Parts: sequence; structure tokens; C-alpha cells
Amino acid sequence: MGIKGQLLVVSGPSGAGKGTICKALIEKNPIWISTSCTTRKPRAGEVEGVNYFFIEREEFLKRIDNDEFLEYAEVYGNFYGTPRSEVLRLLEEGKDVILEIDIQGALKIKSSYPEGVFIFIMPPSMEELRNRITNRGSETPESLKTRLEAAYDEISFASKYDYAVVNDEVDKAVKKIESIIIAEKCRVFKIKDELLGRF
Repeated sequence: MGIKGQLLVVSGPSGAGKGTICKALIEKNPIWISTSCTTRKPRAGEVEGVNYFFIEREEFLKRIDNDEFLEYAEVYGNFYGTPRSEVLRLLEEGKDVILEIDIQGALKIKSSYPEGVFIFIMPPSMEELRNRITNRGSETPESLKTRLEAAYDEISFASKYDYAVVNDEVDKAVKKIESIIIAEKCRVFKIKDELLGRF
């Protein structure tokens, strides 16, 4: 049997740059993204099976009952979930899979799939985080305050992750995560069968 792929779970506060880092990682490395399921309607330009699997609420609830999601959450009245079978199939094929999800979802996965690699993206400072969120131009003073308060709360969960990567520069952060991937692939418990097969 070949070596299984690695499940990389990436979280961090809004404005830390986790989306940008994941995009750069995927462009430079053979890493797969699992397509999530959602009960919301497709937006213009979204493609079934590429952006999301769009399913009815009743079907989603049935899949929850059947334990078909690694994690799921309800956001603004719509459900979003990571299909267990899709992720496990890719991992069994030896492919690395990356999930960029919130902390609540990441901790759910950690309890059901502890062999995943959990990476927390940190901003260089709260001041820089404030600047990044402000520069988006989409926040009112009230929503900015709410986001920063949420970020303080979220950063307190970093100790529950395997690694923390400070995103001061995207290229540097990507290199650190690439190093984590290489190191994780050398863990003895992950490759012992292959090692023993050589001798």
C-alpha cells in the first residue's frame, strides 16, 4: 500500500491572509482542495462540483445524520460542510488535501481525524491586522471593532494547533508551510511500513 496523503487544516483570524497563502501553496505544489457542500443557491459563475456541491437543506440534514461530514457549520441560515468520503478518497490516493476552515470546524476535524496537520496563520501584529482589515474598505467602525475582538478570541486557540505561521510576507509563510509538509512526510509512524519494506 502506498503512503497516504496528508490532510492540512489551515485556520486563522480574518485578515491574517490564510486564503492568499492557501492559493499560493496550491499554485506551487500538488495539493488538492476538497469541494464543500452547501445549501445556499449558486452565485453567478459558480460551477457545481467545482466551487461547491449545491444540495437541498433536507439532503444536507440527512447527510449530517449519516455522519457524512468531517465538519459542518450553519452560517447566515445556510449549511456548509466538508464531505468525509471525498477527503478520505483523495488521501487514500496519496494526494495531499488542504482545508481552509474556521477554528470551530478545524477542532471538530482534529477530534475525528487527529493525524491531520493543523496550521494556524497569525498576523505579524494586531496593528497590522487592523490595517489589513481596514484596507479592504468594507468595514464600518463597528464591524471593524467586532472583527478585531473576534481576532483576539481566535488567536487564543492557536495553542490547539500543531504549528503557528506568522504571515509577515506571503512567500515566507508559504515556504514555512512547505517545510512543515516535508517534515510531516518524514515522521516515522507515517512511513514505517515503507521503511520496513526496504530491509
